[in-house]
Amino acid sequence: MGFTECLKGAQIHGACHLVNYRLFISSILLSATAFVSGCQSDSATSGLDLQNGNVQQQDENVIRESELRAYCPPVSLREGTAYFTTYAKGGQDQPESVIYQASISDVTRKCTYGTGSFTMTVAVAGRVVPGPKGSTGTITMPIRIAAVRGGEVVYSKLFQHQVAISDTAGATQFIFNDPNVMISGAPDRSIRLMVGFDEGPSGGL
Repeated sequence: MGFTECLKGAQIHGACHLVNYRLFISSILLSATAFVSGCQSDSATSGLDLQNGNVQQQDENVIRESELRAYCPPVSLREGTAYFTTYAKGGQDQPESVIYQASISDVTRKCTYGTGSFTMTVAVAGRVVPGPKGSTGTITMPIRIAAVRGGEVVYSKLFQHQVAISDTAGATQFIFNDPNVMISGAPDRSIRLMVGFDEGPSGGL
């Protein structure tokens, strides 16, 4: 069952089979850790008023404890959508006619909390391997990011992500991110994010 069909089914049955992948992309997580650490160290010193001998609350640019402990819905790779293969004309499903095969290896996310809604940044990492018909140039991969709350699709967007291939001798790594997954209401455990290649219509659901 395809990605879009799964999402349509979720609206009726409230269920899609997900395969959880390890949530790790080192560059993004290191950046997030550095950001949190920087805010914590700054708030520990800049909030002190040495003249008055008391601690002043800094409202701006401070990560509150409630935010650090807040729930951030997980992101999973939709079963059957981890690979995207293109073939030369007339050579569909023939190994010798493969132009390239793209695969997703890692997905991760982070949350930013607002009033009445929250925003998620979803990141996807993978690689592109040229096939026998591969050549240098720019390729386009259809990546869909969707969020389901219970049986309702609350976010779905299809991206045409481009990757430049400069060498057909080996794999080319890629990282894609969508920083604008905005969901109304508070984050709760009924929300599930799904990522995968989607060859369906760009119109989505």
